Amino acid sequence: MKPLQAIGLGFVFLVLVTTVRGYDLYPDWFGWGLVLVGVRSLPRDYPLRGGLLYLGVVALIVSVPLWVPAVDDALDDADESIAWALNLPRFAFAALLALALARSAQAADARGPATWWRVLMVGNAAVAVLPALVFGGGLDGLDTTAGTLVVAVPLAMTVALFWHSGRPWAGAPDRPEKPEEQVRQE
Repeated sequence: MKPLQAIGLGFVFLVLVTTVRGYDLYPDWFGWGLVLVGVRSLPRDYPLRGGLLYLGVVALIVSVPLWVPAVDDALDDADESIAWALNLPRFAFAALLALALARSAQAADARGPATWWRVLMVGNAAVAVLPALVFGGGLDGLDTTAGTLVVAVPLAMTVALFWHSGRPWAGAPDRPEKPEEQVRQE
């Protein structure tokens, strides 16, 4: 499996929510495990790989207790800022991943994908900041925008991860030549 495919599959678990008796059938901790498998399979010299591993582990650790319905219910009853703060590692990881992919695409002279990843980086930063402005800053006019971005940005990120998973700048292994191509070259 290519690195971005594993990360994208992990993001599917982060995006989907289906609960039975309070437990999410698509647990975020499992998704973060897949994300970490993908990040670990990126080349060691990949941009920002160490930071991605660190933030992925933090997000995984935070997601484990949040899977328990009693903990999740207690957070729902508490201040919204606590839930926002607990999601910061998730937002930071997504923004850093988008930045790493933008840098890698730019270095490979893939300007179109680099631009998309920069847009997704800004979108992830907005997803992280807007709740603080809405809940803490009293900017209720941004509530709809924040709600839309919280859904749209992770979904767009998931699609982009799969879309670009086969690109060499995205950490995909080089394709081996087919035997018929080797014969033609000789």
